[in-house]
Amino acid sequence: MRIIVVGRTRTIQFAATELGRYLETITGDEAVIEHTLRFDPDDAGIAIGLANAFPHVALPEVTDSRFDDAIGIRVDDGVGLICGNNERSVLLAVYRYLTEIGCRWFRPGTDGELLPGAEAVTAAVEISETPSYRHRGICIEGAVSYENVRDTIDWLPKVGMNSYFIQFREAYTFFERWYAHRDNPLADRGAFSVDEARACVERAVDEIDRRGLLYHAVGHGWTTEPFGIKGLSWDQRVHEVDPTVREYLAQIGGERKIFDGIPLNTNLCYSNEEARRIMVEEIAEYAAAHPRIDVMHVWLADGSNNQCECENCRRSRPADFYVMLLNEIDELLSRRGLETKIVFLIYVDLLWPPERERIANPDRFILMFAPITRTYREPFTTDAEIPDLPAYRRNELVFPRDVAANLAFLRAWQSRFSGDSFVFDYHFMWAHVKDPGYTKIAQVLHEDICNLKRLKLDGYISCQVQRSFLPHGLGLAALGSALWDSESSFEQCADDYFRSAFGHDGPLCAEFYRALSERVLPLDLESPSAKTIGAHAEALSAALDDIAEFERVIDRNLSSSSPVHAASWKHAKLHATIWRRLIDILQKVCDRETIGTTAISAAWDELATWMWQHEQECRNVFDVHNAVKVLGGTIRTLVNGGER
Repeated sequence: MRIIVVGRTRTIQFAATELGRYLETITGDEAVIEHTLRFDPDDAGIAIGLANAFPHVALPEVTDSRFDDAIGIRVDDGVGLICGNNERSVLLAVYRYLTEIGCRWFRPGTDGELLPGAEAVTAAVEISETPSYRHRGICIEGAVSYENVRDTIDWLPKVGMNSYFIQFREAYTFFERWYAHRDNPLADRGAFSVDEARACVERAVDEIDRRGLLYHAVGHGWTTEPFGIKGLSWDQRVHEVDPTVREYLAQIGGERKIFDGIPLNTNLCYSNEEARRIMVEEIAEYAAAHPRIDVMHVWLADGSNNQCECENCRRSRPADFYVMLLNEIDELLSRRGLETKIVFLIYVDLLWPPERERIANPDRFILMFAPITRTYREPFTTDAEIPDLPAYRRNELVFPRDVAANLAFLRAWQSRFSGDSFVFDYHFMWAHVKDPGYTKIAQVLHEDICNLKRLKLDGYISCQVQRSFLPHGLGLAALGSALWDSESSFEQCADDYFRSAFGHDGPLCAEFYRALSERVLPLDLESPSAKTIGAHAEALSAALDDIAEFERVIDRNLSSSSPVHAASWKHAKLHATIWRRLIDILQKVCDRETIGTTAISAAWDELATWMWQHEQECRNVFDVHNAVKVLGGTIRTLVNGGER
C-alpha cells in the first residue's frame, strides 16, 4: 500500500501516518509513505494533502478556511486522493475515508474501534462536502486523567469533530478530582499540584496541535486571577483579600467581598473603569503569551444573582458592562496585532441582553448560548411560541427551564449581534446519568443539533464528562453524526452504532436501552419527587424485569471472540448491576413510610461504595465521581421529602 504525501506539515504527516497505520492493520500489507512536492496523477497509490495541491479538485466553498472544513475523497481500489481545505480537514478526510470503508470508532481508546476485513480497501469512495456546522467539539469536564483527555482528543476527528476546549488556565479541578481521588472513600487522598495540572494541559495542547484541531481555552477565572486571587475550582474557598483589591469586587448586601467565599463565583464592580482595565490588560497579556489558542473564552463569574449592587452598576444591566468590557478587549488586542477570537457568554444573569451597548467589531467575537437551566426531556424545537422576556431584577432572577423561554433570550441577543455563534450545552453533564438507557438523551441531543441551523446557531460545544460511554456511546455518536450532517437519521445512527459496538446482538441492545429509557422517563428524575415515582411504581417493576431478561443476553456475549465487543458487553453488565440496584432503591422510596428513610440512605451508600469498588473496571468509560454526585443528590432529595 503506497501513500504519497504532498507537503510535509505536522498535521498532514500525522494524517498520512494514521492512514498507513490503519490500512496496514486492515490488509496486513506494509504501508509505504513517500513525500513529494508536486502531485503526479499517474502515481499509483493514495495521495493526500491540501486541496490546492490537486489542480483538478474543487472543494465546496467555505467562508473562513481557518475555521471551516471541506473534504475531498476520490479513491477506488486503493488508488486516488484524499484532501482538505486546511490541514485539519486533511485528517478529517482520512478518517472519513476509513469510515466509508467500514472503520468505526464508538468510544475513545483502542478497545473502542472496529476495523473491517482486507476486502474493504477495494471499495470506491467519492466525496466532496463540508459539514453542516462550523463549531463541533467537546469541553473538558468531570474527573479526568491525562489519558482520558488524550484519548478524547484522539477520538474527536475520527467522528468528524474539530474542536477541544480546556477550561481554566490549567484545568486543575478536573485533573485533581481524579489524581487526588476526590470524594472516593476507598482511596487515600493523593497530592496533586497546579504545576502537574499545567503539565497535563501542555501535553494535551500538543495533541490538539498534532491534529490541527481548534483550541478553545480558559473561560473561568478572569474576574479574580488578574487581581492575584486564584480561581482553581468551585471547591476553593477564600475569605480574606488584599484591601487594595476589595474596591474592585462586586458590592452585594452592602459589602465588597468574595461571593460565598468562592472566587470563581465572584463578580467585579464593572462600572469601575480601573477594574475593567486590569482585567483587559490581563486578557491581552495571556493571549499574547499563548498564540496557539484559536478561541479564547472571556466569561464573567460563575454562579448567579451575584452582580454588583453599587449605585453606578445599578444604572445598567450586567450585559451592558460586559459588552463595554468586550469592546475594550478588542481595542487592545487590535492595537497589539493579536487575532485571537473571543467567545462571549449568554448565561444566567447575562441571558438578559444589553439595553444600550453594542459590540463594535463583530468579526472578533463568537456568541455562545449556554442554557444551563433548560430541561433535557424535550428538544429545542423551532416552532415554539416565543414569550416576552421577564423583567430584569438584579440579583433576584429566576432562570428558565422550558424550551420557549430559553429561546426568547437567544432571540433577544441575536437582535443585537448577528455574528458567529454556537450553543454550549450540557446533555452529557448531568442529565444523561438519570436516563438509564442513554437513548432518550441521545435522541434529544441529535434533534437539538439538527435544529441549530433554524435557530441561527453554527455548531455545538458539548460541556460534558469525558467518560460518558457506560452502557454505550450512542449519544456521542449522534453528536458527531448530526454536527457533520444536520439531515442525518438518528435511527440509522443508532442501528449502525449498536451493530458496530456490540456485534450480532446489537439490535437487542438497541431495543433494550430504548425501552429502559422509556420506562424511566415518566419518573422525571430531573426533578425528583417521591409522589411522581410512587405514581409510576409499575414502570419500576417492569424495568427490573427487562434488566433481568437482558442480563441473559449480556451473559452469553461476555466471552465474545471480538475483544471490542467483549469490552462493550462487560460495560453493559456493570451498568445493569448499577441500575438494578438503583431501581430497587427507587422502589424503597415508594414504600418509604414503611421502610424508613434510614434504610433507603443505607442502600444508596452501599451502591455508591460498589461503584467506587468497580471504578478501575470502567475507568475509561464511566465517571464514577460524577455519577455518585448526581445520583446521590437525587436520592437525598427523595429521602428528604422528594420535592425540590
